[in-house]
Amino acid sequence: MTKCRRVFGMTSEWWRTAAIYQIYPRSFADANGDGMGDLAGITSRLGSLEALGVDAIWLSPFYTSPQKDAGYDVADYCDVDPRFGTLADFDAMVAEAHARGIRVIVDLVPNHSSDQHLWFQEALAAAPGSAARARYLFRDGRGDAGELPPNNWESVFGGPAWTRSLDAEGRPGQWYLHLFDSSQPDFDWTNEEVREEFRRILRFWLDRGVDGFRVDVAHGLIKADGLPDWTPAEGAGSMGGAGGVGGHPDTLGAEASGVALEPAISEEEGDGAPYWAQEGVHEVYRDWRRLLDEYPGERILAAEAWVDPLSKVAKWVRPDEMHQSFNFAYLETPWDADALRTVIDESLAAFGSVGAPSTWVLSNHDVVRHATRLSVTAANPQGHGLGPRSKGIPTYEVGLRRARAATALMLALPGSAYLYQGEELGLPEVIDLPDDARQDPTWFRTDGERYGRDGCRVPIPWESSAPSYGFGPTDASWLPQPDSWAELARDRQEGVEGSTLSMYQAALRLRRSLSLGAGSLEWLHVDGTLALRNGEITVVANTGTEPVALPAGDVLLASGPLDGDRLPADTTVWLRA
Repeated sequence: MTKCRRVFGMTSEWWRTAAIYQIYPRSFADANGDGMGDLAGITSRLGSLEALGVDAIWLSPFYTSPQKDAGYDVADYCDVDPRFGTLADFDAMVAEAHARGIRVIVDLVPNHSSDQHLWFQEALAAAPGSAARARYLFRDGRGDAGELPPNNWESVFGGPAWTRSLDAEGRPGQWYLHLFDSSQPDFDWTNEEVREEFRRILRFWLDRGVDGFRVDVAHGLIKADGLPDWTPAEGAGSMGGAGGVGGHPDTLGAEASGVALEPAISEEEGDGAPYWAQEGVHEVYRDWRRLLDEYPGERILAAEAWVDPLSKVAKWVRPDEMHQSFNFAYLETPWDADALRTVIDESLAAFGSVGAPSTWVLSNHDVVRHATRLSVTAANPQGHGLGPRSKGIPTYEVGLRRARAATALMLALPGSAYLYQGEELGLPEVIDLPDDARQDPTWFRTDGERYGRDGCRVPIPWESSAPSYGFGPTDASWLPQPDSWAELARDRQEGVEGSTLSMYQAALRLRRSLSLGAGSLEWLHVDGTLALRNGEITVVANTGTEPVALPAGDVLLASGPLDGDRLPADTTVWLRA
């Protein structure tokens, strides 16, 4: 494998302040023209990410997979799917990233595998009670002939969380658990063979030079003893309940004057879903942390843990466990000064109580892009997505103005920030995808009732006049790109004063030069706004509907045009006295 010299701008505990850019490989850059992004395409565009000013990249799965869930159904954890390239392509990408001072974090999917994984194929061919079946959660059914599922659990993607297997003669047999699609059987993490296999997988990628792992469904893995029946609260989101975020309708950014957020069920009100946030997961991550600590260069673990409240999320980032956990409470907060101040305070207190940095995030591959979401005025439960029948969708101009302001606020906060590919171009959610183009399992498992996540995964634009807007050398694109992508392409924004790209570049440059990630927050009072001081700068975000007086100081950054000495609505400014 390729060895490379690391040239990094940060050394000690880099992850505490890093700006990390998520790459969804299918949709970032396509080098061979087949319409699917690939590793060589990523390598070819790393110069643009260096110019953007990010410290690390996080790649969604690129492993061998039948792609039933866009790679989150892994058939081989230690190889690259031919759609994305080869292990040599991966090594070349890591070497180029490191040479540019960019660290590389890869996705790890430990809750479930693909049904095409060798282990699961062996399990299907084996008898009940066999060692092969013990790697997964096979159970006898209920009813006189085992015709009913072992319990009443529902899949995150809709429908039952159990599928009945067939024996070699085609007769119905045991059922297997899949909290997601039926093609994604859950591992049994009480099995030491499963634990040892994932230690091997971690070492495989660490030996190739990766700087860390984002752990998918990090609040899963362990299920309650006996797999008891559980019915979530009415209107619960797809990723949990009392033990995970989702025990309330999630408006994901509804207007303060519109649909209100209901409080999530607290730890004290119930034990939550028996398949989320079980105490046993923490020993898994303590084991992994010991393994990572054997490697030089501060390799990290970042948790995708949809857990509520924040005080419970902090358990994932105790000193002997993970380094970071995504702050979904912040992502789900509406564009409202009081709500934002509350969640920022709670985040800093919760993560600070265990000595961990807070993370900040507004968009990713699973949620409606914040250039749309933050201005939606109707309910939009997590994972349901938006489409032509959805209500409360604002004009693009309204959504973009608010998204830029929200990003400028987020990048001024102490801690680590995550960016999702294309948000630096101001990309909105693609609402009007044709039904026959959709590919998210959620769309199919709910018979089109939920649109799913395709709208945030459309391949991004690089050059306005090129085929597929520069995504690849041909017009091929695995999801159709809207005509509006031409105006938002990177080459139309590069060096253009006031463009969204220029704002992101300036914010990231200032964030680094002023050490805002390592700073501290002091709240200020500026009527009608959210105002704070971090180090030598004052940050004022006008989340209201009317302009407010602009405090004195030199303007370092503004998310939108200023009106003389007035700060317009939906605008954030950084000032230095």
